[in-house]
Formats: sequence, structure tokens, C-alpha cells
Amino acid sequence: MIRAILIALALAVASMQNALAQEVPSDAPRAETGGAQTLDDILRRQQGLEVDPTFRSEATGDPDSAAPPTAPLGTLGGQSDPELWRALRYGTANVSSQVRSPAATLLVQDEGMWWLQFREGPLRTWGGYFLLGVLGLLALFYLIRGRIRIDHGKSGVKITRFRAFERFSHWLLAGSFILLGVTGLISLFGRVGMIPWMGKEGYATLAIGSKWIHNNVSWAFMLALIFVFVLWVWHNLPDRTDLTWFAKGGGIFTKGHPPAKKFNAGQKLIFWSVIVLGASISVSGLSLLFPFDMPMFASTFHHINALGLPELVGREPLPEALTPHAEMQYAQLWHSIIAFVLMGIVFAHIYIGTLGMEGAYDAMGSGEVDLNWAKEHHSLWVEEEQAKQGAAPPTATPAE
Repeated sequence: MIRAILIALALAVASMQNALAQEVPSDAPRAETGGAQTLDDILRRQQGLEVDPTFRSEATGDPDSAAPPTAPLGTLGGQSDPELWRALRYGTANVSSQVRSPAATLLVQDEGMWWLQFREGPLRTWGGYFLLGVLGLLALFYLIRGRIRIDHGKSGVKITRFRAFERFSHWLLAGSFILLGVTGLISLFGRVGMIPWMGKEGYATLAIGSKWIHNNVSWAFMLALIFVFVLWVWHNLPDRTDLTWFAKGGGIFTKGHPPAKKFNAGQKLIFWSVIVLGASISVSGLSLLFPFDMPMFASTFHHINALGLPELVGREPLPEALTPHAEMQYAQLWHSIIAFVLMGIVFAHIYIGTLGMEGAYDAMGSGEVDLNWAKEHHSLWVEEEQAKQGAAPPTATPAE
């Protein structure tokens, strides 16, 4: 008997739902739904299509009008609870705060979902593929080319290439960047890559430690970046020898290396990549270290729009009015994307300086390199150094 009653009630509810659905079709005007979303809105949202939100963002009531004495609206005036929450969501609510902060009155940031989806989707996916691809290409290059040897073997004669402070600056920059890269990857990939095998509590401890290291080691990176720039910028200015170096492929694929000064064209590319990308990472990192105090993207987007660049690629103008939270989200994404690019470049630099080239590590290890290596890779620099000493070039004894 009870089962029969429940079945009858279910059939009655289903009939009512069908009747209501027939009365309000999916493409019915929003006025016929009482201003609520339609079935068409729901279907478009499920398909990832754009839905005009004005029917919600503009339905926020009138908070300045007084509520009728008999109306159960409390202190909201002529505004209901749903209308108040819509106003908070779309940033139109009249919010006052005693806290003096650019973000103090922004209680709900509706645009934040795109940032979260991009960070957990394309950024994590393509960033990971990019680093794996660089490592794969380096491994393939090693299998094809092998280690680049000193053509005439080691001579046993040493020449000073980098002095102590130069090596200190290099290793300060390299060591801090490695720590920043590892801790940054832990923060980005930890939830999906580490929690499954070390648990939430173990990862929480690791994440807190990584955040502390990342925030504090960043100062060493920025300081080292300044040191390296001041020490080597003069030696990394382009000159005509770079054209010859590029034309001959740097001697990477053939025997014999084109003449070069203290830094060849390939090393100059590494230098300027580290300086430019490192500076960009530092600026966006400072914006993240001091939230809401260093907005960068609204003014940048304004200048990009003024140049008409979005229209050239068939895109809408970039947003020029950003909430403080949106500024931080753009800074975090830019920080991560540039860091991925610089990590790929540094992978190639590490490969050439260690496994890829015989004798290269000595330059930053002991600071002294074999004379045959120096003559093969930086012959013009060797001549300059020997001219400074006023001595005839020492004769290297071939090992062959």
C-alpha cells in the first residue's frame, strides 16, 4: 500500500515537472522565468560556452531604498539576501572596511575561477611537457653527437678563466635558481604528484617548508642577478664575431670551433636570457611577495591595447580595469610561465657545462681551464689575455 502511494506521488511530481517544462521552453525569454537563468543558459554553461551574466549582475536590488515597515527585509533595505550576494559576487555591493588595503572591500572575486582552471590545467600540463621535452631533446642530442671533446687533447697548461668572485656570483645565482625551481615545482605539482604517495600531512610539511625557502632564497637570486650583470654585461655585448659563430653553428656539429672572445654567441644568448627572464621573474615575484602593492598588468594591458596589438591577432582588447586579486593572479601565472621557459634554457646550459662538453666545467669549478680548450673555444679571448700579460703565447703540447 505504502509503495503504491510513493509510486503515485513520484508520477504526479514527474507530470508537474513535464507540465512546467512545456510552459517555459528552453529558449523562453528570461522575463517569463522571473529573471532567473533559463535551460538554455544551463546547457551553454555545461558546454563551456559564454553566457551573458547581466541578468544576474544587474539584479542586485536597491540597497539605498528604505524597506516598507511590513516587509521582512531586516537591515537590507529594498534588497533581498540573493540580491546582496549577487552584488558581492559582481563587486557592486557597498562594502566599508576599517582595514586600509586595496583589497579590503573585495569579498568575492568572481573572475578567479579562470585562473584556477588555467593553473591546474594548461599551465601544469604544458609546463610539465615542456620540461620533459627539453630533457628528451638533450638526451637525443647526446646520443647522436656524444660528448664534445677537446680536439687536440689536454695540454696540461692552465689559464685562469674566472676569478673567485665571478665564480661565487655564478654559483649563488645557479644554486638559488635551482632551489627556487624545485620548490616552485613542488608548489605547482605537489597536490597531484606527491599527496598520493606521501599523504596530505607529509605534503603539508613539505609545502610549508618549500614556501619558506622560495620566499627567502628569492633575495639571493635577485642579488646574484645584479652581480652577474655588472660583472659580465660588457663581455656579452653583440659584435661581428657572433655572426661567424652562428654561421658555423658554434662548431657543435663539426670539428673546429669559430673564434670567440670571452663569451661566444651561444653563451651571450644564455646570458641575456637569464638577465631578461630573471628580471621579469624577480619583478613578478616581488609583486607576489608584497600582495596588492605592485600592480603591473592593468597599465601593461592599457599600453598593449593602445598599440592595437589585440586587434592585429583578431582578439578583443585586454581588460584594463583589474581587481587587486586579478592583478595577483596574472602575476602568478606570468611568474610560472617565464620560470618554465628559463628552466628549459638552464637545463641546456647545465648539459653543455657538464656532460655535453669536455673541460667546460673547469671554468666554474676551479676557475682554470686547459689552454687547448681555451684556444679552441675562445681563441680571441686567449690572445687578449696574453697580450695583457705582455708575454708570448705559451705553446700547448698536443696530447695526440
